[in-house]
Amino acid sequence: MQKIKAGIIGGAGYTGGELVRLLLHHPGVDLSFVHSRSNAGKKLSSVHQDLEGDTRLAFSEGYNEKIDVLFLCLGHRESQKFLEANPFPGEVKIIDLSQDFRLKGSNQIGDRNFIYGLPELNKEEIRQAENIANPGCFATAIQLGLLPLAKAGLLKEVHSTGITGSTGAGISPAPSSHFSWRANNIQPYKVLTHQHLHEINGSLEKAGSLSPEINFVPWRGDFTRGIFISSTLDSTLSIEELTSLYIDYFKEAPFTIFSEQTISLKQVVNTNKCMISLERAGNKLVVHSAIDNLLKGASGQAVQNMNLVFGFDEKEGLHLKATAF
Repeated sequence: MQKIKAGIIGGAGYTGGELVRLLLHHPGVDLSFVHSRSNAGKKLSSVHQDLEGDTRLAFSEGYNEKIDVLFLCLGHRESQKFLEANPFPGEVKIIDLSQDFRLKGSNQIGDRNFIYGLPELNKEEIRQAENIANPGCFATAIQLGLLPLAKAGLLKEVHSTGITGSTGAGISPAPSSHFSWRANNIQPYKVLTHQHLHEINGSLEKAGSLSPEINFVPWRGDFTRGIFISSTLDSTLSIEELTSLYIDYFKEAPFTIFSEQTISLKQVVNTNKCMISLERAGNKLVVHSAIDNLLKGASGQAVQNMNLVFGFDEKEGLHLKATAF
């Protein structure tokens, strides 16, 4: 396998750490540098202690433009600022994990146009893309649960609830991520106003649903990683008809698994999988979907997109085992 050279900007956070771990073990990648302003000169394993013994790389203060792909693991609006100040050569593919370039109308900077990187919706576009806007974690989980219904024109009003682990808030300390607050506690936040709603609506409309109404209530959970979504809507289709619809939609999606059994969060933690299951009561349908927010919701999906862009097998470097127990 011919190797490509990769670089990471913003490698000290949770998504940066997971991306380093994946790329170090990817047979088609040489990790050229991991940039961090606050940790320049320190060994990667001094920050990401799970990497002890896996690499001798240190965080860099600068970066090398002689790479094939650049991953941006930066905060909101930081990716845009970085690219404005540091225009990489056009032949360098960019995969951005922030929300800066996800939305239509804001998906371009200079000559760079970003394709929304949800493979279950845009796989062929991603294969031809120069730059990728990686989807948000909640957005990924909700969209994957609803895309088959959107394609069939069966979405109108949806009520979604979702709970996420503390890593979803990032590595910087905050009152709501402190152990003594988070343990044995849950809390709703950004009720009906979460920023991922914009990209969710855009994708569902592209899939075939005209102006769906998604009412989303996110929750902070008392665990570290993972997202579990339950979306409720009206449906007259039988479970058998719905099952056929979902299996057909995801037949070319190696990481999205439809289950006829009840799913749980531990099935997806530490993997790039999305697990989906359905339940019916009367004329109400509930779609359950679960992902690891740091992998399928961030770094794992970024590597999946890289695989598609560079012609690797879609699952390369992502053969990960769930924690399970």
